Amino acid sequence: MSKPQTADVSLDALYRIFTIPEAPDSTLGKIERHLSENLAGFLNAHIVAKEKPLHEIEQDFAKSAIPEQPTFVSDHTDELLSKLVAHSVHTSSPKFIGHMTSALPYFLLPLAKLMVGLNQNLVKIETSKAFTPLERQVLGMMHHLVYGEPAPFYQTWMHSAEHSLGAMCSGGTVANITALWVARNKLFKADGDFNGIAQEGLAAGLAHYGYRKACVLVSERGHYSLGKAADILGIGRRNLVAIATDDNNRIQIDALRETCARIAAEGGKVMAIVGIAGTTETGHIDPLDAIADVAQEVGAHFHVDAAWGGATLLSNTHRHLLAGIERADSVTIDAHKQMYVPMGAGMVLFKDPSLVHAIEHHAEYVIRRGSKDLGSHTMEGSRPGMAMLVYSALHVMGREGYQLLIDQSIEKAQAFADLIASQDDFELVTAPELCLLTYRYVPAPIKAALAHASDSQKQQITPLLNQMTKHIQKSQRETGQSFVSRTKLTPQRYASQPTTVFRTVLANPLTTVDMLAEILQEQRQIAERAVLTQGALFAEAYDCGLLAKEPR
Repeated sequence: MSKPQTADVSLDALYRIFTIPEAPDSTLGKIERHLSENLAGFLNAHIVAKEKPLHEIEQDFAKSAIPEQPTFVSDHTDELLSKLVAHSVHTSSPKFIGHMTSALPYFLLPLAKLMVGLNQNLVKIETSKAFTPLERQVLGMMHHLVYGEPAPFYQTWMHSAEHSLGAMCSGGTVANITALWVARNKLFKADGDFNGIAQEGLAAGLAHYGYRKACVLVSERGHYSLGKAADILGIGRRNLVAIATDDNNRIQIDALRETCARIAAEGGKVMAIVGIAGTTETGHIDPLDAIADVAQEVGAHFHVDAAWGGATLLSNTHRHLLAGIERADSVTIDAHKQMYVPMGAGMVLFKDPSLVHAIEHHAEYVIRRGSKDLGSHTMEGSRPGMAMLVYSALHVMGREGYQLLIDQSIEKAQAFADLIASQDDFELVTAPELCLLTYRYVPAPIKAALAHASDSQKQQITPLLNQMTKHIQKSQRETGQSFVSRTKLTPQRYASQPTTVFRTVLANPLTTVDMLAEILQEQRQIAERAVLTQGALFAEAYDCGLLAKEPR
């Protein structure tokens, strides 16, 4: 058996890698051609349908030593195809409806290659030049979408060196942290002999202002990134206070006011209140106008986490659902969700362009005072020019194009909700407000009986229904033909029992209602084959009196 050939170790060989593209008939050349001509076909051909266990995949990536010898590009590409691409997640599949990831428009692929080739670093003008005003314009366009200020406002502030309308970042997590970083530094600003929290720290800030603690309030459906923010900013996760939600998973305003009063009585200060525009689990939108009133009453920073739902503002049909967002001090939006650009395109927007002064940083070798370097107002330093892809998507599709996409996704979610409700063995758990809903499989006799069940009976049957949901979701994922995710809710109509449900996101414009019907049928077939789980479920239903036992 002949030994595999190795590439030359020489400067000439390395120079070729930097300067000469792969031949069109090489593996990498063919990949480039297939990606540009037929992305869906390429992914369908190379991503295997049958799931490979993660522990087996880990064996393909088990070596810790850096290779001593170089590898031919084609050989390495073949390895990536078999080890990496084959076992990646087919997020662009129209039957991948379980997470907030969708198909991408074709034009973004070559533009992404151009962006990578330019390799601009947006931390400073010296490594980005035209990308800096482009990013400032994108932030201005998105700021206008949210806040709708008149043209002179943007002429004054969009390209001001001392101000910023927001910041591009890797995603909603960094955006939320940045917003709360501004809120914290604004609350504990310099005052008298106190030089501000950025200089003296949180303990000194609390002591100077006479607060026992600083708190952030959000509904119990708040994203986990807010917990990270509480940790990083030093206020502590216990001071990220979850507020109860109503039957529609929206924050209860009375409970919010009561919590604000309690915190004040305990000697604390509400640093920020976070409204959610599109919860991760159910897609619902908080009453933003009412939250803005409370934030104004208690003097708190009002932040809206619209990472998912913010793009709805592009639809004149549905933007009223986010009424009150224009009163927020800051807003998070992820363009890599419903704006259909690749991963890594989040942003935070600030109503007042001077808010970023609270987190301003400078250094002599970079982001100098008076420069327009974007790094002076961002948490991240070196980062790519993802704003270029957002800029291109906004121009190529336009607001009206986005409106069509958003409207049809919401209509499709409602059609799926209607389809689920018409089944005698599926149950809609949370109806869609945007294009996200939850449901579960319940055998027809049990579903009918649950309509008249006692709380005790619901509590007894729920764990086995949860087991069935988990089994169906995992089996469907491993089959690889389609995918829905799952989460756990505490619906009041199920006696607030932790209830495992299917979670479906219908943002992919290529998903059809017929496909959704096929997904339900696949889930039904998986459930019918789960003989042991079905048996245990019915046995419990008989034992708790939910179903009447047949006479012998």
